[in-house]
Amino acid sequence: MRMKTKSNPKTFKQRQTSTKLLMLVLVLSSLLAAITVDMVNPVLGLIGESLSASKSQVSWVVSGVALFLAIGVPLYGRLSDFYELRTMFVFAASLLSLGSLICAQSASLPWLVFGRMVQGAGMSAIPVLSIVTISKVFAEGKRGTALGLVAGCIGIGTAFGPIFGGVVGQIWGWSSLFRITFILSLFIVVGSFHALPIIKPAIEDENERQFDLLGGALLGLAAGLLLFGVTQGEAAGFDSFSALGGLLGAVFVLIGFIWRIRKAKTPFVPPILFKNKWYVNAVVVAFFSMFAYFAVLVFVPLLLVEVNGLAPGQAGLALLPGGMAVALLSPWIGRISDRIGSRSLILAGLAVMGISTLHLSSFAAGASPLLVSIGVMGVGIAFALLHSPANNAAVGALEQDQVGAGMGLFQGALYLGAGTGAGIVGAFLHSRQDAGVPLNPLYQLHAVGYSDAFLVTTITVIIALIAAFGLRNDKRIDGSD
Repeated sequence: MRMKTKSNPKTFKQRQTSTKLLMLVLVLSSLLAAITVDMVNPVLGLIGESLSASKSQVSWVVSGVALFLAIGVPLYGRLSDFYELRTMFVFAASLLSLGSLICAQSASLPWLVFGRMVQGAGMSAIPVLSIVTISKVFAEGKRGTALGLVAGCIGIGTAFGPIFGGVVGQIWGWSSLFRITFILSLFIVVGSFHALPIIKPAIEDENERQFDLLGGALLGLAAGLLLFGVTQGEAAGFDSFSALGGLLGAVFVLIGFIWRIRKAKTPFVPPILFKNKWYVNAVVVAFFSMFAYFAVLVFVPLLLVEVNGLAPGQAGLALLPGGMAVALLSPWIGRISDRIGSRSLILAGLAVMGISTLHLSSFAAGASPLLVSIGVMGVGIAFALLHSPANNAAVGALEQDQVGAGMGLFQGALYLGAGTGAGIVGAFLHSRQDAGVPLNPLYQLHAVGYSDAFLVTTITVIIALIAAFGLRNDKRIDGSD
């Protein structure tokens, strides 16, 4: 009896240490992936000058990553149902490292774009595999804190990526950004190999392990064509051949995907997911909330440069209050969601986000940078309130054997929302740039285009808020912590 009592604390400490190491790797890898996505935005001009490329050509440094994120996130999510998680995570981190090395050594734009696509192929696995890992390692009621940490790092990376890219790129050159990510990604490769436990796939029966490659290709192609069409719409107008071709192609491919998952024996996305109203509402919340959040991150610095006359570095600092709010609140919100449930936090977050974007549209656009920063801080608080609870709500609505495919689709919706948000709001801003009368009757200043752009983001938040009322009321029914 004495031996049993003596051995238990040691086992518990070992488990605690391994869990802490696991979370450290997941947190750092999520932070690095999020920073790597957006760090090039402020230095696109430097890249264009260095590699003698036009603005439209340099835009593929961003668009190439977005395309691979849209394709890779749901693909890796589904693959996690078939293959061991640690092996997949190490492979993805190795791709990120390889892509960073290619980018750092690139002497021409095609090689840089290729390297960014390799980076995207690796980065796309990290958020979804992190969430799948947490869902399998932590029990329900315990995973909210872990999800909050990962979500917080994604939010921090998204907010601080452009700041990091602008400062480091301006001092040491744009290639130094990729040298830094290469070194850091090597640590992620080694850390993930040692920290992640061996987690058997949900589908082990050889008779059921028939991966629907065609279904995955159709879903990835539909997402890629949608983002391509939106990107071309922002650059050349939505009436251009490239934009219309991309969007129409996405519709036709999506129809083919729906046909495929209804006919395939083991479809890439089980159709039963779309009958799960709690899960579907979580996906809608994810898409439209990220649509609004990313639009704010992209167009607030542009507003401060074009209208307020600030330098790019000063304009980027306006995002700091929102980034700090995400960093400080996300872990705490994750713990709270384990106690009071996800839906109430999501509703509160969307309400705060709607008020903040309406504030930007009504009173801040063209006014003092301080008023703009207040709106950004509100959006950051809102993102912290809803992001990890939304992940928790999606995971909680799924059966264990649906987590891989379901969370892949959920994470894909986040990136699609970010990509389409920046593109659609950007195109709308361009069309309203010379407008004299604002759409928002509360607006009285001179930056009409930006006021209207932030009004569009408010409308998308309202759509997400309506969907949030359809989420499961997942308040804890037991008294355990």
